[in-house]
Amino acid sequence: MVSIKKGTLEAFLLAAKNTFPDEFLALLSSKGKNNVIDEYVLLPAIYGKTFSSIRLDLAPYDSSIMGSVHSHPIGRAMPSRADLRAFRAMGETHLIIASPFNLDSFKAFNKEGKEIKIKIIE
Repeated sequence: MVSIKKGTLEAFLLAAKNTFPDEFLALLSSKGKNNVIDEYVLLPAIYGKTFSSIRLDLAPYDSSIMGSVHSHPIGRAMPSRADLRAFRAMGETHLIIASPFNLDSFKAFNKEGKEIKIKIIE
């Protein structure tokens, strides 16, 4: 099971709020401890109202990258077709944060777009 540090998740929620009404996008990262998401990687990005994109060619090449996190400023925390294509290129675990950007408004998915459980830890 994948876990996420509460402080890291709260940082994503704040980033989504601060980027609103545009989408936020970053990569998930782990220091290598038991599939715990505890870091993120910000890359040069374009944030738009209905899309976001990052320069994956600038991502570090290491095993700490676990997936992606992005926001859906308007709508549900469910992957679009474009999200599903991106998931396959960006790792195993993906978070979508929907408005109102709180601890109850995000979901986690695997790279195929199937919803997975994620444990929030201190």
